[in-house]
Amino acid sequence: MNPNSSALPPHSAHPDPDANAPARKQDHIELAFRSQVGQAHLDARFDYEPLLAAHPTDPLPPLEFLGYSLAAPLWISSMTGGTQMAGTINHNLARACGEFGFGMGLGSCRSLLYANTYFDDFNVRPLLGKKVPLYANLGVAQVDKLLVNNELSVLTDLVGRLQADGLIVHVNPTQEWLQPEGDQLLRPPLAVLDELLARTSLSIIVKEVGQGFGPASMRALLQMPLAAVDFAAGGGTNFALLELLRSDPSRRDAYEPLSRVGHTAEEMMRQANQIAAELRASGTLRCQQLIISGGVKDFLDGYYLTASSTLPAIYGQASAFLRHAREGYEPLRQYVGLQLQGLAYARAYLRLRA
Repeated sequence: MNPNSSALPPHSAHPDPDANAPARKQDHIELAFRSQVGQAHLDARFDYEPLLAAHPTDPLPPLEFLGYSLAAPLWISSMTGGTQMAGTINHNLARACGEFGFGMGLGSCRSLLYANTYFDDFNVRPLLGKKVPLYANLGVAQVDKLLVNNELSVLTDLVGRLQADGLIVHVNPTQEWLQPEGDQLLRPPLAVLDELLARTSLSIIVKEVGQGFGPASMRALLQMPLAAVDFAAGGGTNFALLELLRSDPSRRDAYEPLSRVGHTAEEMMRQANQIAAELRASGTLRCQQLIISGGVKDFLDGYYLTASSTLPAIYGQASAFLRHAREGYEPLRQYVGLQLQGLAYARAYLRLRA
């Protein structure tokens, strides 16, 4: 008889429910040395609190933004239109917004101002449904021309045809300066925005296109009756650099330094917090919603930036959504689902460091 038999557990008629345990343990042995993480790779933005929550199973809490109850604090930043692939991309993105409950800004709708040739590329409201926001998009140069020519009804008609909730005005002097076919801005964008807001009741969002806004511009925007400011900060798609890559070599060499000018999303968020506090104290804070975009790579960036903002904020992504939307709806759907699950996990276990 085995002298240690009394210490053995009684035989169970039930098999070990973890049938994968042996394979998993073997994986652990083989992968342990490849899984070493140095201190320099730890994310210093968060305290990790593993004791304070169970694994999340409920949906993310809804939030009020742009007059809607969003199921996730996400925003599809303005993409594209007027090309063979654009319709497929926009339609896939719109399906994701409708399914997961977050809003969308269209790419530049300039081609729709006077013709409907590419209307189907932008006609995404039927796919979005009516429970999430949709905004059309025009450059400040096009808006200025409509104002000067007393054609504001063309703009109103555009928003109506798209069943959009309002208009994004993208402010892009650097892009226009570097673009071979760029428009000349004949007035400061601030003057154009002031006139637009005085002459229309449309809901207006203002965004940059990859360089962001400095503090003086941010201060001016937060004092305007805008629906939101979209950062479109540096760190993501740089449309100034994109236009340089389309230019001749002499312009490319001369103007390359301009492509490196701008502001990061974190820098802009901290500026917005300070400016909003000052304007709130003086009673002049009018725009009180932010779309934090530009270099937002994943749900951890989005969680950190929106949780750090003192103004109600959602976060926007462009390139990651664009990449998956080009591959088809199922890859995009899987990507969005994983991002939202990651966001729910971050909210449960990560706290922002002071």
